[in-house]
Amino acid sequence: MTGFGSAEGDVGGARVSVEVRTVNHRFFNPSVKLPSAFSRWEAEVRESLRKHIARGHVTISAHIERAETVGAVIDEAKFAAHAAALRALRDRHGLEGEIDVATVLRMPDVIRTSAPENADETAVGSAEELVAIVEAAAAELTKMREAEGGRMATVLLDRMALIEESLGRIAARAPERVIAQRDRLRENVKVLADGVAVDEQRLAQEIAILADRLDVGEEIDRFRAHVAAFRDVLSPKDREPVGKRLGFILQEMLREANTTGSKANDTQIQRDVLLVKEELERIREQVENVE
Repeated sequence: MTGFGSAEGDVGGARVSVEVRTVNHRFFNPSVKLPSAFSRWEAEVRESLRKHIARGHVTISAHIERAETVGAVIDEAKFAAHAAALRALRDRHGLEGEIDVATVLRMPDVIRTSAPENADETAVGSAEELVAIVEAAAAELTKMREAEGGRMATVLLDRMALIEESLGRIAARAPERVIAQRDRLRENVKVLADGVAVDEQRLAQEIAILADRLDVGEEIDRFRAHVAAFRDVLSPKDREPVGKRLGFILQEMLREANTTGSKANDTQIQRDVLLVKEELERIREQVENVE
């Protein structure tokens, strides 16, 4: 699931900002980008993220913002060199006027800013300080992901309602289909017998076998139990990850749909089975990104 979180804090003598971003991914796939001063704490940062995020491609970046101000410095050696060069040019070419300070200061590299070349290396602190900032950023990200999860749950439940409608039509059609097949079998036997007496007991046995082979009542009951389990998992009882559990339930639903379709031998039921399988595939694609 997608999300973004950020936080700031102090690590030693440095101000540190942390950003955490996630995009959809089936597994926990972290990408950690830390300043060189913090690279030794990458394992702690990964473990902290794992506590908050079970699924998703996670990108975390930290930046050091040095608190001390950087001032301007005059390079006196270059100042003297430029001043001497300007005087030499003036005398060589017979020019008039004095060489003033402002002119020399405008020469290249006379004024520069002072900043440590290894500013990141000068950062001090502890892994606990950095992890605390990571935890705060991850908490902000979790809020955003939970809001998206709530919207996603509504979408999934709406699609599950469409599946239940199809199940209702299949359940209503199933007895009619058995009766139609029974009547068709009787008519075919009557035509084939062509007036010859038929063993009614044997015919009744064949009809019973046919009815048992065509019965999808058990599949419908199990499917409805899976739907109830799916809804229960989506209910906000705790903060545990639900994505993998939902994926398993969907696999069981698909199994029942395939069995129902193989036993159907009926155009109307096959049509609803196809609708169910299409909705299950749409839900599966979404669930793969749900934590």
